[in-house]
Amino acid sequence: MNLTTARPDAHLGQNILMVDDDPGIRDVVSDFLGRHGYQVETAADGSEMERVLSRGQTDLVVLDVMLPGEDGLAICRRLTGSDGPAIIMLSAMGEETDRIIGLELGADDYLPKPCNPRELLARIRAVLRRRQERRVSDGSIGATCEFAGWRLDLVRRELRSPQGVVVNLSSGEFSMLRAFVERPQRVLTRDRLLDLARGPDTEAYDRAIDVQISRLRKKLDDGTGGQELIRTVRNEGYMFTAKVQRA
Repeated sequence: MNLTTARPDAHLGQNILMVDDDPGIRDVVSDFLGRHGYQVETAADGSEMERVLSRGQTDLVVLDVMLPGEDGLAICRRLTGSDGPAIIMLSAMGEETDRIIGLELGADDYLPKPCNPRELLARIRAVLRRRQERRVSDGSIGATCEFAGWRLDLVRRELRSPQGVVVNLSSGEFSMLRAFVERPQRVLTRDRLLDLARGPDTEAYDRAIDVQISRLRKKLDDGTGGQELIRTVRNEGYMFTAKVQRA
């Protein structure tokens, strides 16, 4: 097993896990990030990744798509099913379709390989900064939103239907729904939604936004009795139609 701690003097709480089957890339990235104050561990595949995650807090995973055994997309889907670490995906393929799939599955950002370590560092800082801002916001009054019988707990990242059933949301779906409920009855463009849900440093993919909204609509429609909560505003964007109460 190739697990490497880059530096012991990293900032507390800034723990990065690099998952890539190329030992050269693992060494270069872990050394570079370690020199910039992060505690970095590495893993060559999903099994080694799980061993690292089980040992303690990991704030962000840099995840290669092409891995032996379980691939990066499958791992991303599994990790974003819970309140897990942030994820930045890397892919040597660099195809737009792969980027869209990664973002749909809940990845916080996506970079093609080979990537400049400085760009990766900037993306990591941006993703972790957004996560911290959300934690601060979640600790404030009004961390629960109620709309049309639904209840969204922003702290527990939990959505309950009018029937009281917990509805599973991917990390991306949760971020998208949060963007809507915090700005109800306002038209939001695709670019604005991407900024709110992913951050301004993320490249925009209209199709990725549309597909994610389609999936979110289906989950909401199952418990609303036909009420349209997310309305398409032609040539402008989308609107969350329900009134939202904060508790």
